[in-house]
Amino acid sequence: MITQLPESSIVKYMVRLRFNIEGVVEKADIIGAIFGQTEGLFGPEMNLNELQKSYKLGRIEINLDSREGKTHGEVLLPMSTDISTAALIAAAVESVDKVGPCGARFHLDAIEDVRSTKRKSIAERAKSIVKDWSSKVSSEGEEVLKDVMEAQKRGKLINFGKEGLPAGVGIYTSDMVILVEGRADVINLLRAGIENCVAVEGAKIPESVAKLSREKNIIAFLDGDRGGDIILRELEQVARISKVVRAPNGREVEDLTPVEILDLLREVLPGAKREVIPEAKVGGAIADKVRELHPQIGGTLEAVILNNEFQEVKKVPVSELIPALEGGDSMRHVIFDGIVTQRLVDACSKVGVNTLVGHRVGSLTNRPEQLTIHTFRDFGLD
Repeated sequence: MITQLPESSIVKYMVRLRFNIEGVVEKADIIGAIFGQTEGLFGPEMNLNELQKSYKLGRIEINLDSREGKTHGEVLLPMSTDISTAALIAAAVESVDKVGPCGARFHLDAIEDVRSTKRKSIAERAKSIVKDWSSKVSSEGEEVLKDVMEAQKRGKLINFGKEGLPAGVGIYTSDMVILVEGRADVINLLRAGIENCVAVEGAKIPESVAKLSREKNIIAFLDGDRGGDIILRELEQVARISKVVRAPNGREVEDLTPVEILDLLREVLPGAKREVIPEAKVGGAIADKVRELHPQIGGTLEAVILNNEFQEVKKVPVSELIPALEGGDSMRHVIFDGIVTQRLVDACSKVGVNTLVGHRVGSLTNRPEQLTIHTFRDFGLD
């Protein structure tokens, strides 16, 4: 059932009353009794007729059922007044004691806040919109996660040394080892595709770790709390540490995302260091085009594909960029609001893209010679 008011008025409250009448009556009888017996109780401005004329009261709905010589049912009054006026009208209708010649009793069932129901509906719709958006658009973190998941497939948790320390298999083959605090930290690094890691498992540094530090370059990757401070002091006394990397203040390594881990270790991981190109060496038409497009796509997770004359060929969401590149023969420059991943680099290389410009560069194992990779920062942006 829909109760309508003009578009200029908004229903705020729905007043619901139950009634029992000692006789068989029609809807018109009940409406007449309500209007007639409430008229003049509180002045002309509070008459139901006047409230309807000023769009403060909508169409009154009656739902009734007659059985065994009696009538019972519900009255609905949609109101766009304040709660005090709605309560006063509800009390006035409760005072109706006759419908025609029949005795009657009206009782307030509820005054519903229609806006509250509307807010819930809006919230549910908002959840649906976010869900749909999330299914169509890959965030920057998701793009990087896809890239590092390939490395994770080979990741395996092992026990190292006589203490059985949690570690990744990469500690045997790599010249550099990432030293973390606990088992959960090792597991998180394996998720980020980092296998050359081992945990000390406590403030006391195991003998196996001290020995390892004399054979390999050790990078201490510690929590950003007091516990990390304590372990660092102990490490400095019994082991040789090449570099110390800390999680952000108050955070633990086990809680970091793969993206955050790669960012923090970017300077020490082979192949993960971003190539920095001084702004002075980056110029020409591509620089002009990047600066022109950046305000349009920054923060939108969109990509623009240009031809050799820097004319727009396509504009697509980042999640659709790789499929958009397939089969193209006039795509020479890609400028997008996202992470440059190895998968994207390979796709660009296949179709002859010359320039790839993104928000950041992820961990790349292969950089084709014919493809120039930049970030917005290289052009003095971001």
